[in-house]
Amino acid sequence: MKIGSLSFENNVFLAPMAGFTDISFRGLCKEMGCSLVYSEMVSARALYYGSQNTESMLQVSEEEKPIALQIFGNDPYIMAKVTETFNDNKDICIIDVNMGCPAPKIVKNGEGSALMKNPELAASIVKEMKKASSKPITVKFRKGFSREEVTAIEFAQRLEEAGVDAVTVHGRTREQFYEGNADWDAISKVKAAVNIPVIGNGDIKSWQDAKERLQNSSCDGLMIGRGSLGNPWIFRQINSALKGEDIKEPEQDEVIDMCMRQYRLAIKYHGEYRAVREMRKQIAWYIKGLPNCTELKNNINLETDSQKVLDTLEAYKKMLTK
Repeated sequence: MKIGSLSFENNVFLAPMAGFTDISFRGLCKEMGCSLVYSEMVSARALYYGSQNTESMLQVSEEEKPIALQIFGNDPYIMAKVTETFNDNKDICIIDVNMGCPAPKIVKNGEGSALMKNPELAASIVKEMKKASSKPITVKFRKGFSREEVTAIEFAQRLEEAGVDAVTVHGRTREQFYEGNADWDAISKVKAAVNIPVIGNGDIKSWQDAKERLQNSSCDGLMIGRGSLGNPWIFRQINSALKGEDIKEPEQDEVIDMCMRQYRLAIKYHGEYRAVREMRKQIAWYIKGLPNCTELKNNINLETDSQKVLDTLEAYKKMLTK
């Protein structure tokens, strides 16, 4: 797959997910066959004004390089200035703009999916970023803002005119948040209406979903979000399915080993205090559906010592393999 001048090994990408796609998770997805990983979304305004907390989100490991950096904002000047600062950064290959986030505090500020109600401003942001950037500029947005405002086709065309290199379309409206089903017919219509690469996103929970949606939508690529949580193997499985190879499911002990690997990486990059707390939700995804997972999750959620969590996971793995 190509975006601008860039070529990727395959067309299966990791979606940017706030609170999940951090440095400890992205490298594991890359190892499992994901050809491009995205950062958590970062505030362009915070970067512009030098927020240290925001800059800490720009950490990139050797295993995942280069990544796509997703930023959000609504000021074309600030978006362009921030974009320019990454021109010489080889760790980042794409600047992606979030025009789909449904969070109330983001929308209230006229950012994220609110930009779908202001296509002129959205196009202006892309134009200014393109002038400032030596890297491809992409945009992620939704089917529309509400049921009455399904504007993805017109929005994509407007961004294409502004010079965007590719778009990712999530098949839900802002009004839906993450409820209901993703509308892949809407994504297909966007693909038919533009000449730039279109990446489809929404409800890809298995390799079967991926294969079906890639074939039926004619999209150039897929972006996997919640389907990858606790399951980085999904990338390997999708790639195998698309090549007609046998699909390998991870064994239960493999799942726990991967969870522990991510836990140790989180400690390495974030420190124990933050890692112990942020990994609770990640562990819950890894162990979902395994024997006694609720009891295990409850015990881990009460623990503040990282070594005790790792010891608990190791004991649980031994129980699974008896």
